[in-house]
Order: sequence, then structure tokens, then C-alpha cells
Amino acid sequence: MPALAASGKVATRNTELLDELIESVRRIVWRGLAPQPTAEMIGRTLEPVLGQPGLLTPEQTEGDPNRYRQHVLHAEHDGSFSIVALVWLPGQQTSIHDHVSWCVAGVHEGQESERRYRLVPDGSSCRLVTAGDVLNPVGAVSAFAPPGDIHRVRNAGDSKAISIHLYGADVSRLGTSIRRVYTAPVGEA
Repeated sequence: MPALAASGKVATRNTELLDELIESVRRIVWRGLAPQPTAEMIGRTLEPVLGQPGLLTPEQTEGDPNRYRQHVLHAEHDGSFSIVALVWLPGQQTSIHDHVSWCVAGVHEGQESERRYRLVPDGSSCRLVTAGDVLNPVGAVSAFAPPGDIHRVRNAGDSKAISIHLYGADVSRLGTSIRRVYTAPVGEA
């Protein structure tokens, strides 16, 4: 099935390497495992293709000067998974968020800075606290499933960064993988 472009239009082509990744992910998803093991297996499948020339077409690596750009590379016909390339220019970042499904993210070009968060009980509610910072270079992979997937991703470098994200949901229909957006903890910019 052809991939959808960021505009929602069907892309004209995928690369052979991307088609191979899609088929490998399809076989893993069809196994019907729990979300976390699915994400971990897909992460191991994604890792060897990161940084490889020929994974993306030139159009799939284009950024946007106003915000990070999402290119939908593939959405499985049954909605079971999708693959996107996120292109980040220097300084661009996400909101603090969690996801609607399992998520695997791998850095294909450049580097990304990730701040992870967790919710802690605070009386009758919960508050968000920083759980740690990670610098992800080319080849780094994160695989996680809700709950416990709250983070913010940023291009802290001085050149373009590209990451490949796989979700257990159809991003072409949903428009995003984000389930909820959080307010930064007190004292954090």
C-alpha cells in the first residue's frame, strides 16, 4: 500500500529499505503480543536501518521552518500500525505528551534530546515530575507503551534531525499519536 504524505495525499513511492521495514513490522504486529514486547521487538527491527542511506526519499526528509514536520510513511490498512518520519530543525520540540498506543522512536539523522517525566501522587491528584534527560544520537531507539510514556522531544543540535516513529495506531486517521498534553512542572521553562 502506498504511504501517505504529510499533506494527507498518497506518496508516489517508498524506498525498498522502507518497504522491507514495513513487512518486518507487519510480521511482528500480526503476532498479537502485548504492547511493551511488541514495541521492544519492533525497536530491535528498526535499529539496523537507522542512518542507512536510502531509507527515505528526499521529499520525506523535508522540514518546516515553523515546527517539526510529520511525514506519514505508511499506515497499515487495518489501522494496526503506522510509520512516520519526524523532521526537526534546530530548536524545534514537541509539547510534553503521552501516546495513544505503543511507540517506537529511532534517530535516523542528527540527534534528539528527550526529557522523560512521570506522574506522582499529590494528595487527591497527581503532579508531573522530571524523570531524566537522554541524548539520542543516530541509531538510538526508544520503545515504550502507556502508561509511563510521558516525554518531550527536542532537536538540541545545530543541524536537522530526523527520527522514525512507529505507532500501534493509524496516525493517518488520527492525525497524531499524542493522547494527552501536559503542563510543564513548576520551574521548568
